[in-house]
Amino acid sequence: LPGSLQATRALMVASILLGLVGMFVAVTGMKCMKCMEDDQVKKMRMAVFGGVIFIISGLAALVATSWYGNRVARAFYDPFTPRQHQVLTHLVFEFGSALFIGWAASSLAILGGSFLCCSCPRRETSYPPTRGYPKNASSTGKDYV
Repeated sequence: LPGSLQATRALMVASILLGLVGMFVAVTGMKCMKCMEDDQVKKMRMAVFGGVIFIISGLAALVATSWYGNRVARAFYDPFTPRQHQVLTHLVFEFGSALFIGWAASSLAILGGSFLCCSCPRRETSYPPTRGYPKNASSTGKDYV
């Protein structure tokens, strides 16, 4: 296989493996999980870290799919590429459903990772303690309007 096709394959395998790691990390950071429930800030940071891994996974899939799509488009518009009617072993490549599924999957991975990154814990702000209203000690129980 050509080097560009092997690199595309390696990027897709890396994207799948990163997606699995991101899924396990993000599940650890979910609020409904019992793991790390004593420290909510660390738990939310785990969810954000899982989101970052998902974004990297989506970008790897997007690069691989777009790279192969560019290769297909160049072969399609190349005038020296043999056409279908000449020899059946040298068919012209066209965009197939796998490319569209790859683009959709990478877009959804990036979108899901960015949603997980939006769950970043807010910094604690220290406000002065609230003071209640002073009570009137001379209240007789009768209210006059």
